[in-house]
Amino acid sequence: MQRTGGLSAAATLMGMVAPEVKSAAWAGGSDRPEKPAVKIGFMPLTDCASVVIAGVKNFDKKYGISITPARESSWAGVRDKLMSGDLDASHALYGLVYGVHMGIGSPRKDMAVLMTLSNNGQGITLSNHFKVRGATDGASLARLVHSEAAPYTFAQTFPTGTHAMWLYYWLASHGVHPFKDTKIITVPPPQMVASLRSGDMHGYCVGDPWNARAIEEGIGFTVATSQEIWPDHPEKVLGATREFVERYPNTARAMIMAILEASRYIDTMSHRSEVAQTIARKSYVNADVGSIESRMLGQYDNGLGLSRPDRNFMKFYGDGAVTFPYLSDAMWFLTQHRRWGLLKEDPDYLAIAQEVNQTELYREAATQLQVALPASEMRSSTLIDGVLWDGSNPRAYANSFPVHA
Repeated sequence: MQRTGGLSAAATLMGMVAPEVKSAAWAGGSDRPEKPAVKIGFMPLTDCASVVIAGVKNFDKKYGISITPARESSWAGVRDKLMSGDLDASHALYGLVYGVHMGIGSPRKDMAVLMTLSNNGQGITLSNHFKVRGATDGASLARLVHSEAAPYTFAQTFPTGTHAMWLYYWLASHGVHPFKDTKIITVPPPQMVASLRSGDMHGYCVGDPWNARAIEEGIGFTVATSQEIWPDHPEKVLGATREFVERYPNTARAMIMAILEASRYIDTMSHRSEVAQTIARKSYVNADVGSIESRMLGQYDNGLGLSRPDRNFMKFYGDGAVTFPYLSDAMWFLTQHRRWGLLKEDPDYLAIAQEVNQTELYREAATQLQVALPASEMRSSTLIDGVLWDGSNPRAYANSFPVHA
């Protein structure tokens, strides 16, 4: 992936607060958090780590807040609790936040993306049925799908979410129409393995550790990772309602700062085994440590006899390149919602991204921590089909795909 503009030292940008100002100043005076106790939702996935570690390592206390991580059972539940105010913020699918903001499949509510939490680390798992039939990559799967009378069933985790978009994009890149050639269902992440085992579906797209878990149980294999679809792609975000950010701006900034510190801690590779042990606990991901740790360390077993290091494994910080809420990232999800008919017409892509992604609030937090900031709010990337995405013409991009709704 190529990034536009590169990164520059945060403290030198835009005349913001000088680096000698102590970050703890945010917790005092007029910048004191308006709401010191916050409840942040998360789903039991490896990429919830920064939300969990922010509380476990007391990074939250440093900025005058106390984070209570709240384990949720489905993305629909996360959506509903954000909208009702039962959650102050949440580890969330990028497309979920935008789906709510656009009123796709739910009442519309103004939403906010405070920061990106992770890149990479998702996957598409197929049942061993395909291995037996010799369909172990996109091309062979497409041949099999097109030769069968009854459609195969594949699952994603939320209709507007990242997993749905990765699954659809990957299938379409191999000439498989997700809605015409297959049957698509929605299944919460922790239920994926059991549903595959029972035969309720033939494959799924989800975050780890639930791809690794299927391999460990001997019921499936990883046919593609999300980083093969889009290297260093945006994945989960810290989502909240716009109402929360406007009412509690200092609290929102403090949450970003605490999670930025946690993200930096996790991306120190010597900490990753400890982090895996922490989030594997029953109160968090509730999974075997090994199924979390190996892929967190970049070691991938695909269940087909290939075990290899992957340099594009799950990232949480990347010297600030991961955590910045790029406008082009947000716009990409809108283009895919348009592509698949979730949006019935082209919106003002850039204006909506500017409404939702809290880039100025993020800059304030990052500057205080001397976290590098990008020179541009847009970045460019080339996806699995060789098509460049840079956010410059989202309308044309959304309508350019030969496989679409």
